[in-house]
Amino acid sequence: MKFFDIRDRMLLAALLPVTLVAVLLSSVFLAGRYADLDEAHQQRARSLARQLASASEYGLFSANTGSLQAIAIGALREPDVRSVLILDAQGETLAMAGSTGQAALPALGAQEQRWVDATSGHELLVQPVSPSQIRLDDLFEGSTVEDRGETLPLGHVVLEISRAAVVSRSHDMLAIGLAVTLGGLLFGGVLAVRIGRGVIQPILRVSDMIARIGRGELSVRGDVRADDPLRDLQQGLNQMAEHLQQGREELERRVTLATSELRAKKEEAETATRAKSRFLAAASHDLRQPIHALGMFVARLAQLPHDRETRHLISNLEASVRAMQDLLDALLDISRLDADAVRVQLQPVPLAPLFEQLRGALQPVAADKGLRLRVRSSRLWVQSDPTLLHRILLNLVSNALRYTGNGGVLVGCRCSRGGESLWIEVWDTGVGIAPEHQQDIFREFYQIGNPERDRSKGLGLGLNIVDRTARLLGHTLQLCSVPGHGTRFRIELPLAQPGDLQALLAAADPPPVDDVRGLRILVIEDDRQSAQALRGLLDSWGCVVAVVEGLQGALTTVGGGFVPDLVLSDFRLRAGESGIQTLQQLRTALGRPLPACLMSGDTDPELIQSCRDAGLPLLHKPVRPAKLRTLIRRLARPLLPQDG
Repeated sequence: MKFFDIRDRMLLAALLPVTLVAVLLSSVFLAGRYADLDEAHQQRARSLARQLASASEYGLFSANTGSLQAIAIGALREPDVRSVLILDAQGETLAMAGSTGQAALPALGAQEQRWVDATSGHELLVQPVSPSQIRLDDLFEGSTVEDRGETLPLGHVVLEISRAAVVSRSHDMLAIGLAVTLGGLLFGGVLAVRIGRGVIQPILRVSDMIARIGRGELSVRGDVRADDPLRDLQQGLNQMAEHLQQGREELERRVTLATSELRAKKEEAETATRAKSRFLAAASHDLRQPIHALGMFVARLAQLPHDRETRHLISNLEASVRAMQDLLDALLDISRLDADAVRVQLQPVPLAPLFEQLRGALQPVAADKGLRLRVRSSRLWVQSDPTLLHRILLNLVSNALRYTGNGGVLVGCRCSRGGESLWIEVWDTGVGIAPEHQQDIFREFYQIGNPERDRSKGLGLGLNIVDRTARLLGHTLQLCSVPGHGTRFRIELPLAQPGDLQALLAAADPPPVDDVRGLRILVIEDDRQSAQALRGLLDSWGCVVAVVEGLQGALTTVGGGFVPDLVLSDFRLRAGESGIQTLQQLRTALGRPLPACLMSGDTDPELIQSCRDAGLPLLHKPVRPAKLRTLIRRLARPLLPQDG
């Protein structure tokens, strides 16, 4: 809050000296006048008292009370005289005139006395009446009369005088002094305002101009006057504003030009990105199709009898196909995370079956490398997504086995100190990770000590997927590693209330069936190699297979008497047909909810959502034969004979 602006300060600076001088002069003048008035009043009173004493000498000497009374009455005619008392030497009243409020007199002596009555405020004077000293020459005596000491007074005159006139004149002097002071202040104020205006106005103009420049009004210019005391400053401000305006106009021109160039480059980049996305989508689809067919052919080939050398070659071929499938699966996971297409379904998850799945899946890998995989089971339940949590742990344990040469890998869990959460930990005795790499390992395609990109060391995507999936689930992921001693990854999960484990296991994994032999499967696939590979694989499993290229072929096949137990369809068919629409129309033609599955080389998140909305399972090509067989058994379970 501003109490004084520059205008108030200038006015105060001008008025303060004037006020001080006026008050000081008035005070000195009034004090002097008050003293003069009081001195004149006292001299007049003293003179009047002495005159009365002189006039009363004879009357006191002769005890002539009439003369004394006449003198007292005559004294009342003087202004301000209120009463007169004439006393003899013994203090007896011989004459009195006027009214006195004095109750008692002090002791009377040979000296003049003066005081002011506290009650009435009147001034009282006591004047002794002394006999006249007349020296007579004694002609007969040659010597003078000796001084006999102090002469006793004949009596006293008591004079009471009012001070009202003095007080009245003092008030008048005070009023005149205040009027003169106020007049001086008024004159000084007017003079200060007129003089200060000549200084304040230029300062205010400069201040206003600076404020407007500060608000961005660079076109403002101030008037330069010849009599302006801040003329040079005003000219400098005008020049500064002009330079700022020119600079801003130049800057705006450059910004506009740069914005236009950036917009053009942005549009160019967006066009290139869209083209790249279309290219990558098409390339991914076109790449997945032959790899999908290759995987099917290799799986069928592995089922045939071969000699030892041929089996070795087929084993290497299977490893190469798995490496390509792993790469494409990892890229699919990355693209789904980038597109926010991963749905999180949090629910209570038991750790015991989850750990058992890890043991069953990775124990053969550890055995092949001569490592020991220890999984410590737990009866606890956590709140998480079972599929995503399994993928996180599978990547962590696989990564630990990959980079551990000797020793083993330990998977276990422990409760936090607060008891509200749980840490799942993966320990290994591998090479460890140096501190400078512990942040970089979570980047895409980042690998330590693999410049040659050896596929046996992975793709550099696993930990990136782990980190992003953990953040998606809201789980904290921590890393602790010592080079040469091993690494520990751990993830924090909230604990959940235990549920019915037996019912959950029964719903998730019903009793297995022996085989898929005899199932009638309709394959809708427009790619000849993929169709041939899939048909050969299904034939090897003992299925009855019919292959068509689209909806019309499917309707014709069904109309010819082939009633399928389930349908495997590609998503992108000939003539712009969609696998989803084809399956819907086929179900309508059959009049029943036919079990079906989509297979596609497209990784578009919208396709995943469309399949989810249609209630259709989706397998991304290349499809692993084991995964396909598991899905077929699950879809056709009501049609297959059960054990027992």
